[in-house]
Amino acid sequence: MNTLSLTLTTLELGGNEIGDVGAQLLGDALQHNTVTLITLTTLDLTYNDIGDVGAQFLGDGIQHNTTLTTLNLDGNKIGDVGAQFLGNGIQLNTTLTTFNLGGNKIGDVGAQYLGDGIQHNTTLTTLELSGNKIGDVGAQSLGDGIQHNTVTLITLTTLKLSGNEIGDVGAQSLGDGTQHNTTLTTLDLGCNKIGDVGAQSLGDGIQHNTTLTTLDLTYNNIGDVGAQSLGDAIQHNKTLVTLNLRKNEIGDVGAQFFGDGIQLNTVTLILCLYKPCLHLYFFI
Repeated sequence: MNTLSLTLTTLELGGNEIGDVGAQLLGDALQHNTVTLITLTTLDLTYNDIGDVGAQFLGDGIQHNTTLTTLNLDGNKIGDVGAQFLGNGIQLNTTLTTFNLGGNKIGDVGAQYLGDGIQHNTTLTTLELSGNKIGDVGAQSLGDGIQHNTVTLITLTTLKLSGNEIGDVGAQSLGDGTQHNTTLTTLDLGCNKIGDVGAQSLGDGIQHNTTLTTLDLTYNNIGDVGAQSLGDAIQHNKTLVTLNLRKNEIGDVGAQFFGDGIQLNTVTLILCLYKPCLHLYFFI
C-alpha cells in the first residue's frame, strides 16, 4: 500500500475477509500516515476475520497515527492477546475518539489490558465492548478506570458493555466507578446478570453521580427488590434522563417504587419498563 492519499477521510471495508494479512497492510499504512492515508479519520473493519496477529499490526498503526478518530473492529476474532496490542496502541494515541471492539473474544484479561491502555489516553469518548464476555473481573478493571477519571478515562462519555456476563460483583465495581466519575453520560449494561444486588450497587452509584443521562439495564433480572434500590436512587439524581429497564421481571410493587422516586425527581425522565416507554415529567 504505497499509494499517496491526500483526500480520503473514510474507508469502509466491512465484511471482506481481510484477515490478519490485510490488517497488517492497513496497520502499516496507519503507522506511516505522513506518507499514506494522510487524511483518514474513519476506518471500518467490521466482520473481517481479524485475529490477534492482525490486531498487533493495527495496534502498532494507531500508536503512531495522528489523524484517525474512529476505528470499528466489531465482529472480528480478537482475543486477550490482541486486546493487549490495541491497548498499547491507544495508550499513546492522541486522536482516536471512538473505538468499537464489540463482538470479539476479549474476555476479562483483555478488558484489563484495555483498561490499562486507556489510563493514559486523553481523547477517547466512546468505548464499545459489548458481547466480549468480560465478566465481573473485566467490569472491575473498567470500573476502577472510570472511578479514577482524574487520571484515567478522562474524556470517556459513552461506555457500552451489554452482553458481557457481568454479575452483581462487576456491577458493584461499576457502581463505585459511576459514583465518582464526572464525564460519563451513557452507560449500557443491557443483557447481563446484574440482579437485585447489582442493582443496589448501581443505585448507590447513580444517587451521587452528576453527569449520567442514560442508563440501560434491559434483561438483567432486577425484579422488584432491585427496582426499590433504583427508585430510591432517582429521588436524589439530578441528571438521569433515560432509564431502560425492559424485561426485568418488575411488577406492580417495583413500579410503585419508581413512582415514589419520580415524584421527588426534578428532571424529565423517560422510564422504560414496558413498551412503549413512559415519558414522565416532574418539575419542582
